Amino acid sequence: VQLQASGGGLVQPGGSLRLSCAASGSISINAVGWNRQAPGKQRELVAVITSAGRTNYADSVKGRFAISRDNANHTVYLQMNSLKPEDTAVYYCVADTQLGNYWGQGTLVTVSS
Repeated sequence: VQLQASGGGLVQPGGSLRLSCAASGSISINAVGWNRQAPGKQRELVAVITSAGRTNYADSVKGRFAISRDNANHTVYLQMNSLKPEDTAVYYCVADTQLGNYWGQGTLVTVSS
């Protein structure tokens, strides 16, 4: 499985961004998650969506972020609204498969005025 993450950038506090994670390969994917890592902090799981469509979110982003998927295009999205400076981080998507986890490259999100 190869994952291509995109959509990061610079946004003002209160703004929105949508991240995309495009998957390719023939391995069945159980779930896809978005993690983030801010400078000097541990990596944090932000949101996950299973093959059945169930979602789960970190408390810090509940009500602001939404994870979704487009099966036809093999893409998972992370819609991020009401962004805060503390959301600044490198965001990674990861696919959970029967052969283990596969990580995409990170995409930088910077929330600053």
